[in-house]
Formats: sequence, structure tokens, C-alpha cells
Amino acid sequence: MEEGNPQNAQPGDRVKLNVGGKLFETTVSTLQSGGSDSLLSALSNRPSHDELFIDRDPEIFSALLSLLRTNRLPSTARRFSNQELIDEALYYGIESQLRSALAPIQLSGIDASLFTTIKPSSDGVVSDFNAIDSDGSVWIAHGGQVSIYDWSLSHSGTVRTHLDYISSIRTVRPDIAAIGSEFDSGLHFYNLANGRRIGSTEWTDPSDPRIYKARVNAIADSDDSVFASFQCQHRENCILVIDKSTMKVSSELGRQSSNSAKTTVIGKMTYVPEIGALFGSSISAGAFGYSGYVRLWDPRSAEVVWETNEPGSGRSSRFGDPFADVGVDPEDLTLFKICSKSGDLAVADLRKLSDDPWVYLKEKNPSMRYTGNCDSLSSFLIHCYRKQVFVGREGELEVWSRIEEAQNEGDLSEGMYRRNYVDKVDDSERGTIKKIEGGGDRLFVTRENTEGIEVWQSSHFSGAVMVS
Repeated sequence: MEEGNPQNAQPGDRVKLNVGGKLFETTVSTLQSGGSDSLLSALSNRPSHDELFIDRDPEIFSALLSLLRTNRLPSTARRFSNQELIDEALYYGIESQLRSALAPIQLSGIDASLFTTIKPSSDGVVSDFNAIDSDGSVWIAHGGQVSIYDWSLSHSGTVRTHLDYISSIRTVRPDIAAIGSEFDSGLHFYNLANGRRIGSTEWTDPSDPRIYKARVNAIADSDDSVFASFQCQHRENCILVIDKSTMKVSSELGRQSSNSAKTTVIGKMTYVPEIGALFGSSISAGAFGYSGYVRLWDPRSAEVVWETNEPGSGRSSRFGDPFADVGVDPEDLTLFKICSKSGDLAVADLRKLSDDPWVYLKEKNPSMRYTGNCDSLSSFLIHCYRKQVFVGREGELEVWSRIEEAQNEGDLSEGMYRRNYVDKVDDSERGTIKKIEGGGDRLFVTRENTEGIEVWQSSHFSGAVMVS
């Protein structure tokens, strides 16, 4: 056989590459670790004494060569943006290895840090967003546009919709977003790959003239359905269940007329697949404080399987300290609420709900106990992700995590969670937290009247790469 035939190449053989005028010498095994279909693997079959010239950036190649050697990017990679690294990795055919190296490690709120801030180029104040848990990408609504940032947080496109303002967005299928506006009627489906609107759903009832031009307030989804809470101008509201395959309404949940805090439109929804239930909450603030309700529906029967209202009838052990926000953890089957006056966090087991199911968590460390002023209508938010509870208190971001000794405990107890700050003092001064959502081991945070989305993650390279 001729010299240079693939069968003659040995793993320990040396290969010389001249990249952009800089000489590199490595081994066949290192180049072949990029995969059999990669350009580098093909180059490894050349005779060792032949020096091959590649007209690419030598500094980025040096970082990628180190990645092939160690499965980690070197510290020198911090000088380059994600997109620069991706472009070169695509050329060499080793994008999968780079993607693994750039992916954040498992999110731990205790050691998470601000990685970057994503700012859309126009209408920079984010009205809503949806983080994609499968890969850590995020779809951002700003004004009447939707901008897509991929797994590397690189901008991959922007779609202008027919709406002037998008207040709700949800990924319901690959490339398909459901969007709604508090100023325009209907739930609308857009294919973000080509920018086309592929369907719309309106809440209509020919027998009731009040059901007219209903606007979307919140969106959630399951494997086969989309759930959208609607409210009409006369304050009638309900949740429509929409079949994903046909984009047609299949059923209606909880129609009611909003004449009190116990019948206002649902503002937050989460589907809990393990118990087949839809969680929904509606909480409002007024002159006398917070009030609202939480409900669990069985979408199949359209029946409410559990509900609670606060302030309630006095059955609660914390009567007079109503919730300011509520969140559900579908993985851990737990429900959390944060009290509006004390600032305390409480948890309930979704499998053991009752009239007063709450266990109020106690922080054993005195320095970590909440001492803020809750006399005014303080802003609180809860988001559950990766079996952790992230809480926004005005501008502060904290996390409650199960202590190791309580990981396998059956019943909930007041000491089974530990509270830690996620942010620093300077972080908390950027503004009141508006929304928290996790996806792909990243935590995305927006703040009132502040442009862009903060991206928090636990990573070897936190803060290394900025995306615009």
C-alpha cells in the first residue's frame, strides 16, 4: 500500500499542521478524537513528514486542539466569543465536542454566578421569554418581535409578528411558538424557522355576547395540549385547552366572571405530568395587601381537584399572611408559596393536599433569615427548577435547596431546606426581579425597566463570554 493510506496511520504517529502560518505538531489519535467524519480525522491519514497548510486562525485552532487533547477548553479560550469558537469548530467538524465543552455544568444555585446578559438589538426591554430545557436556548419576546438565542446563546434570528406587543410566549413544538398579547385578542402560533403565522385561536361563544376579543394572560403546555388563560373586556375568563396536532380548541376549563380576587384570570400555569394535573394561580395586590387563589385541574375531566384561597376563612395557620407568589415543582411534586407579610417560604406535598397543607420552612442560620420590610407591597417571585426553589425578593435572588440529610425523607419538615443567596449586593441593585425561569442548567432573569436577560449558571467559565 502507498504511504499515507489510512491503514498505515498509527495512533501514536505525529502529524504536522501549519495553521495560519503557525506550526502545530500533534498525534493521529488526538486528531481522530474529533470523530471519523471530521476534517481533522481525515488529515490524520497524511504522511507525518508532510506539512499541511490550513488557512484558518491559529489561536482558535490552538484552543480547539487543546479541547481534543483534554476534553476541556483552555483558559485562553476566554479571549474568543462563542460564535468565533463555533465557526471554527464547524469548519473542522468538531462542533459536538465544542458543544459539550461549552455546556454549563449542572445548575446549583449555591455556586451559580452571572454568566452573561443577552440584549436584543431593538426593543431591548424584554416583555416575556421562554427558556428551552433541552438545550438551554431561549426565545425572547420584545415589543412585537421574537428573538431566538441558541444553545450557545448566540443570536440565530428574529421574527417580527403581527402584534405590536407580546406579553406571553411559550415553545409548544420545535420551532413553533405560541404567543399572546394583553392588548390584542387571540393566541397565535408562529413557525420561528420561517417567520410565518401558522394558526390562531380565539375564545368565542355564540351564545354569550360578552365572550368577545378575549386576550391571553398566560400559556402552558403538555405533550399533546396547549393551555391558555383568556380574559374578555367584561372580565369573563377561562382556560382553553388546545390540541397541539390540530391547533383547535378541545375543551374549556374554569369559566368564571371576575368579580372578586377569587375569580380573577389565571396568571401563572404549569402542567404536572406525573399526576396529570394543571396548576394555575391568580394573585393580585391591592390597598389591603395580596389576595388570590391556587387551583389544580384534571384537564381530562375539566374538574378542579384542589384549590385554596388567601386570605382564607381562617383555617390557615398563617391567616392574615397571604401568599405573594406560588410555584410548583413538577419533578419533586411539591408546591411552594411565599408569604407577603412575613416573607416566609412554605411547601406542600402535591400528593397530600388538604385544607391547610403548608409546612413553613425555617432557616437555622440566623444570618440567612429574611429581615426585609414586608409592610409595603413588596415584590416576590418563585420559580422551581432542578429540585431547587429560586426566590426573587425585590432585587435579591436566593435559592432554597434540600439539605443532603433530607434528600430521601418522605414527609416534609420545616428544616429540610437551606437558604442561600445567589447574587451579590451589586447584582441586587440592578432592579426589581420581574421573571425567573430555568432551562438547560441555566437560570434566566429579567428585571423591571431593565434591558436584556441575565443568564446565571454554574460553569468553569462563568463570565467568560459576552453575547450581544
